Amino acid sequence: MIYEYSENTNNFRKEIIAFAQEYINPEAALRDQEARFDQSLWKKCAEIGLTSLSLPADFGGRGLSAYDTVLALEALGYGSEDPGLNFALAAQLLAVATPIAEFASPTQQENWLPKLISGDAIGGNAMTEESAGSDVFFMKTTAKLDKEAYLLNGTKTFCTNGQAANLVLTYALTAPEKGFFGGISAFVIDTDEQKTTWSEPSQKLGLRSCPLASINFSETSVPANQLIGKEGAGAHIFNHSMRWERTCLGAIHLGAMDRLLEQAVQFANQRFSGKGNLSSHQAVTHPLTNLKVELEGARLLTYHAARMLDAGEHKSHYAAMAKLSVSECYRKLCLQLMQLFAGQAYRTPHPVELQLRAALGATIYSGTSEIQRELIARQIGFRPRDAK
Repeated sequence: MIYEYSENTNNFRKEIIAFAQEYINPEAALRDQEARFDQSLWKKCAEIGLTSLSLPADFGGRGLSAYDTVLALEALGYGSEDPGLNFALAAQLLAVATPIAEFASPTQQENWLPKLISGDAIGGNAMTEESAGSDVFFMKTTAKLDKEAYLLNGTKTFCTNGQAANLVLTYALTAPEKGFFGGISAFVIDTDEQKTTWSEPSQKLGLRSCPLASINFSETSVPANQLIGKEGAGAHIFNHSMRWERTCLGAIHLGAMDRLLEQAVQFANQRFSGKGNLSSHQAVTHPLTNLKVELEGARLLTYHAARMLDAGEHKSHYAAMAKLSVSECYRKLCLQLMQLFAGQAYRTPHPVELQLRAALGATIYSGTSEIQRELIARQIGFRPRDAK
C-alpha cells in the first residue's frame, strides 16, 4: 500500500466502527426523521475521542496528525449511519477547535479546548452571511473596539450546530478599509455570556441531526480577550481552517461510500431479475466499477492532501482537489445506488435515500464545487483579464 496504517491507528479505527454500530446506529434514521440533536450521544462520542482527534494532548486531545485524523473520520463514516452527527462532529473539530488550537493564546486554549474536547461545550462555526454565499469574505458583520470589548453587529447564516452550540467561532470586519486580508478578525463567542439571538432551526434536506441556524449580533459586547490571534488575522485563520476541513471532512464520505458499495454488491448478488441476478448485468456492474475507480482516486487525493498538511505545505489546491473529488463522487454514487435499489431506496427511511440527501449537501458546504474549481484554476496558473 502507498499509505500504511499503524497498529494503534488500526485499533482505533476498529474501536470507532464498533462504537458507531453499538451507540450511533440504533436510532440514526429516527434522529434524522425527527431532526433531533442528541446531546447525551455527543458526550459518548467525546468519551472515545471523536471530538478531539487532532487536538493537543496537553488539553486532553488525541494529538493525531491530519493523516491519522482522516483515517479516524473515514472509520466514523464507515461505521456510523448518521451523516448529520458525523458532520457535526467533524465541523466542530476542524472549523472551530482546530483554529483555536493553532491560533489562540495559551490562556484561551486552556479556557476553551478542554470543554470542546470533553463535550461539555459544543462548537459552532459562523462565517457565511445571506448576502455573501460562497464568497464568504464579502461580509457585512462588523466589530468595533470600545475600550476593552468589541461591539459586534450583523447576522451569520448556516451556523453549524445551531442552538446546540455555546462556543461560536465567528468573523467580523474590524478594518473594512484594509480589505479581506487585514480587515477581518476572528472571535469566539460564549453564548452563555454574550448576548446573541438565534433564529428558528433551519429545516434541511439532509444532515438533519445536525442543527443549523442563523445567529444575530446586535451591539453584542465581546471582551477583547476573546479575539483570536491578532486583529486583522481572520482571513488567514479562516483559510487555514478550511484547509483542514476540506482535507479531512470528506473522509467521513469515503467511509460511507465504502459501506454503501458493500451493501450494493450484496444486494446485486442476491437480487434476481429474469434468468440471473443483478450482478449478471453489465448495466448494473459497470457504472459501479467506474465509481469504485473514482472513489479510490478521491481517497488517494485525500490522503495526499493530509500528508501535505502535515508537512506544512501551503498549496491550498490539494485540499480543494480532495474536497471536489470526494463530494462529487459521493453524490454520483448515491444517485447510481438509487437506480440500483430503485423503489426500495425511494421509500424513506432507507440507507441510500438518507445518504443521498446528505451527499447533495457535500457539494455545497465548505465551499461549493464551483468554488473548489476556481481555487484550483488560480493555483495552477489561470489568470483572468479583460480584453483591451
